[in-house]
Amino acid sequence: MDKRPIASNFIRNIIIEDLESGKHKDIITRFPPEPNGYLHIGHAKAITLNFELADEFEGRTHLRFDDTNPTKEDTEYVESIKEDVKWLGFEWDELYFASDYFEEMYQRAILLIKKGKAFVCDLTAEEIREYRGTLTVAGKESPYRNRDVEENLKLFEQMKSGQLEEGEKVLRAKIDMASPNMNMRDPVLYRIVHADHHNTKDEWCIYPMYDYAHPLEDAIEGITHSLCSLEFEDHRPLYDWVIRECETEKQPRQIEFARLNITNTVMSKRKLKVLVDEGFVDGWDDPRMPTIAGLRRRGYTPESIRNFCREIGVAKANSVVDEQMLEHFVREDLHAKAPRTMAILRPLKVVITNYPENQVEMLDAENNPEDPSMGIRQLPFSRDIYIEQEDFMENPPKKYFRLFPGNEVRLKHAYFIKCNEVIKDDEGNVIELRCSYDIETKSGTGFKGRKVKGTIHWVDANNAVPAEFRLYQPLILDDDGEEDDHFTDKVNPNSLEILQGFIEANIKAAKPQDKFQFFRHGYFNVDPKYTSEEKLVFNRIVPLKSSFKI
Repeated sequence: MDKRPIASNFIRNIIIEDLESGKHKDIITRFPPEPNGYLHIGHAKAITLNFELADEFEGRTHLRFDDTNPTKEDTEYVESIKEDVKWLGFEWDELYFASDYFEEMYQRAILLIKKGKAFVCDLTAEEIREYRGTLTVAGKESPYRNRDVEENLKLFEQMKSGQLEEGEKVLRAKIDMASPNMNMRDPVLYRIVHADHHNTKDEWCIYPMYDYAHPLEDAIEGITHSLCSLEFEDHRPLYDWVIRECETEKQPRQIEFARLNITNTVMSKRKLKVLVDEGFVDGWDDPRMPTIAGLRRRGYTPESIRNFCREIGVAKANSVVDEQMLEHFVREDLHAKAPRTMAILRPLKVVITNYPENQVEMLDAENNPEDPSMGIRQLPFSRDIYIEQEDFMENPPKKYFRLFPGNEVRLKHAYFIKCNEVIKDDEGNVIELRCSYDIETKSGTGFKGRKVKGTIHWVDANNAVPAEFRLYQPLILDDDGEEDDHFTDKVNPNSLEILQGFIEANIKAAKPQDKFQFFRHGYFNVDPKYTSEEKLVFNRIVPLKSSFKI
């Protein structure tokens, strides 16, 4: 794996202090996704941070599925998350599920009841919200708060044994209804859910809430540094309360860092699911999606994503990253790796009238000037070729240096050609150009005669391979990085453009996920979903250039 230096950050400094003070001898981190959707680029930041910090200090990282909500979780998501973590280049040391600990969590809840720290409450969810109060008004205690221990144990057992309906009762912590921290106002620890769990099936009908389960999972596994996003900062007192009152042997430390926000990007699994379910995209792996699966299908490399995550760093305050920064890193990575080739996305036929009919010659071209070891490919050239429609104008403006009547341009790797005649259809559309070539101007022969200002690319019409090209624009028309409940109103109706054109014959055997730099068009990836034996489909990863600077 590539190893750019790990930048210093406040979490890294905490770990160094803990090791130097002797508080910890070994570092254990964890990546704990809920299997209720596909991972996105924000998760890549958390994955990279957890795994690389542990690696730097010769520690361990656990992959743990926080599967405490059976109605939203699925094995499909479990498998996709495993694939994504591996694809990013990381290997977990241990694999766990929160459901592995359901029995121990239940026993710790019994302990809380016996200590008078938890009670069974009959209030509805709406009543609990009303009783909780506001940021300026203290909450009021549940009328069931002072049930005795024996009654609470009996009712909790009824919850567990399936005798009660969903919403009929919950188990709540007994903390402080006047706390300025709303999370400490007797939060719910367990609720009743009659649903099959992807892992435990119908073994349980009570499920722990995240704020109760998560600290116990960390403690059971001996996690030393529990890294989470900034929205959980207000939950830390409850995290510490659960660890303390449940009397766990290990005491992990929760540390919060700023989540990743990117312009023109939705960074919420719930909202991404809406885009999938309502048909705005063709699945979680749609190349317009910020999911790891979507980025992979579009053609991003794991190296580019890891380098991006390292560059943005770790901060204590939320900020918004320009999407062009992510594009910069894939462009940087592929510049050295991707073979060069030529593709015509919007074809215009050119007939070179003075070139011998039925003749085909082979021209040499470098596969990648950045890496001579990638060798030379040969391009067939004949009388009929395709160029881009945009490379011809019948009435060009000043400083237009491509093809127009009477003008001469250089065909990359080939000859100079001059436009002599324009052929149009009955509606006046240009459908063909008649040109002549100069045999003395062959590329690579040291020709030092007249100069031309324009160089255009082409493919041989008799040997080119038909292909589909998919060009992408941001899915969300929003550049402030903020999310709201009306985000579907910002969906870009022009986020996908599909074109039918041609590629060089030498890449007709390209396989899904093969990547190329198309001259002047950018970097493209062979789409693994729609490519077939009959047709190649290419996703544009990024255009060739960007004005973005880091």
